[in-house]
Amino acid sequence: MKSPIIFALDTKEIDTAEKWILAASEHIDHFKIGLEFYLLHGSDGIERLQQQAEFELFLDLKLYDIPNTVKAAVESVARLKPKFLTVHASGGSAMISAAKSALPNGSITAVTVLTSFSEAEFTSLGFTQTIDQVATSWAKMAVSAGATSIVCSPFEVSSLRDALPKTVLITPGVRDVGDDHGDQVRVMTAQDAIRAGSDFVVIGRSITNLWDGSDKAMRTKIEQIRSSIN
Repeated sequence: MKSPIIFALDTKEIDTAEKWILAASEHIDHFKIGLEFYLLHGSDGIERLQQQAEFELFLDLKLYDIPNTVKAAVESVARLKPKFLTVHASGGSAMISAAKSALPNGSITAVTVLTSFSEAEFTSLGFTQTIDQVATSWAKMAVSAGATSIVCSPFEVSSLRDALPKTVLITPGVRDVGDDHGDQVRVMTAQDAIRAGSDFVVIGRSITNLWDGSDKAMRTKIEQIRSSIN
């Protein structure tokens, strides 16, 4: 593994995604592709990106439905051979087990509480426990059902590391010092997230906001972040 960074290719433009992969692949070997790209380009678009360079695919579709529907959806993307494929932990154990049965050679990755939620917003949905408590409960259930990796914010990763010492923990909501938080609420630096127990940190806009058509600024930023967590 080159780095614990998962580079989020948060763009709808296939040409841009190709350029970002080529710019970063010297230092990063895990790339996240999400809904905005997948809904426009589908599996064919992802296969085109896979032809640009060898990389580990984090397919971030956050599947959530009844077990049979999720199982069929996983079967539909299994040919892409994702290393990580996200489902919502709140979908429950039967849904997660169904997803796992359809992806025996990949990691079903259970997403706990989205990083865009504050404690106040979470409470307004009717939850009586804290985000940390709910994330830990959902993560333990998901792992018991067959998930082998968990997505949580950096704020919960320490509790999850204690509860699930052998599970791969992946944290979005990562920003460098001075970066705009955007729509993320529970954020930390990559260095702090790794120290708290993350195996991987998902980073997108802190890198891609520097894209100006050339590789130099992005590569410099990637090297700075890698140095901070090594």
